[in-house]
Amino acid sequence: MIQKNDKGIVNAWKFYDWANSVHSLVIASAIFPIYYGAVTTVADSGTRITFLGFHPDAAFNFTLAICFFLVILLSPVLSSIADTIGNKKRFLQFFCYLGSLSCMGLFFFTEENIWLGLLLNLLAALGYWGSMVFYNSYLPEIVSEDKMDKVSAQGFMVGYVGSVILLVICLVLIQIVGKGNEGFWTRLSFVFVGLWWMGFAQITFRRIPNNIHNKKIPKNIIQSSFKELRNTANELNKFSQLRIFLGSFFFYSLGMQTIFLIAALFGQSEIGLTTDKLIMTILLIQLEAILGAWLFSFLSGKIGNRNTLLIGIFIWVIVCIIGYLIKKNSPTVEMQFYIMAALVGLVMGGIQALSRSTYAKLLPPTDDHTTYFSFYDVFEKLALCLGLFLFGVIIEMTDGMKVSTLAMGASFCMSFVIMCFLKMKTKWKDE
Repeated sequence: MIQKNDKGIVNAWKFYDWANSVHSLVIASAIFPIYYGAVTTVADSGTRITFLGFHPDAAFNFTLAICFFLVILLSPVLSSIADTIGNKKRFLQFFCYLGSLSCMGLFFFTEENIWLGLLLNLLAALGYWGSMVFYNSYLPEIVSEDKMDKVSAQGFMVGYVGSVILLVICLVLIQIVGKGNEGFWTRLSFVFVGLWWMGFAQITFRRIPNNIHNKKIPKNIIQSSFKELRNTANELNKFSQLRIFLGSFFFYSLGMQTIFLIAALFGQSEIGLTTDKLIMTILLIQLEAILGAWLFSFLSGKIGNRNTLLIGIFIWVIVCIIGYLIKKNSPTVEMQFYIMAALVGLVMGGIQALSRSTYAKLLPPTDDHTTYFSFYDVFEKLALCLGLFLFGVIIEMTDGMKVSTLAMGASFCMSFVIMCFLKMKTKWKDE
């Protein structure tokens, strides 16, 4: 066992947010989606290049959906193995290296090999999301309950700051140093993401413990792991507050994470924003997310986790309404989009940080935090799979993204209703 609230360990843990958040910004939302859109567009005519008969934006969404499906399959099993033998740090390292090396490989993605870009983007996302279940599960093991909201928010804030720094560096290299050869420097920025992620993660790996509970490796690892997984699933089913939270979490994750992943493509396809304006919008979202993480942590201390989450979910409904009502030919279309982006950043940063700490607070006393967080991860990825699939299907049906925002708005409304039934407990007990 380790002493909770150890400053060195907690700071090292937060540094993984600094390391891997560059994927979330540069690859998942800023430079790569814009580069992908440019690569899949014929320069002379402006028509989009299809991939295996699919609209390129639909292919992008379907590929990510496959990634999240793989995470859903692997996460609970690998998490139970990690809890059984006490080596979740090794799994965290594996997914970190898978993701960072895949980011570096995107350097070779051009219009001649769209399949390679989609594959490596899938693997990079698999590395990112696969590592998060092991990373998140450290929170209740290294931090006491009264500090969870604050530390979780600080982790996200550090991540947002680090990702903005690298994004600015990449933009300077692409638009100033690489002027006239932007394609090469854009692809080189993907290498920088991988190096940043892998390099700064070493600070985390050097300090966080591996086998916190000093578990011994059983003779039959697989059998013991599946038993662990089954026991945890049974425990989750017994306690209504965990079920209520995960139900609400599923529906707001469906909307929130999907919107975050397609924000750049939405601005490019539906609003017609230039690359410079798209990048500035994404920077605005990140800066607002820093404020949001701090604000929601502060509010949770005043009005409680549930009420703070309800406020965030309600704001997401407003965002979806704005997204649907935006008209490309309106003289104020850019201002409307910037307002929507500011709201997205505010609630994205706040809800992401508060969701992690709220779930950690609801968990029973246990040594199997990784397995419990794997279910948190599964619900999030199931939501993402469904969200991306819905977006892809609606894009194919309507040849646009705006109608999809209504489906996302409906998911937030469902989440709001379910969250109203959540009761945060000061003492955990059987129900």
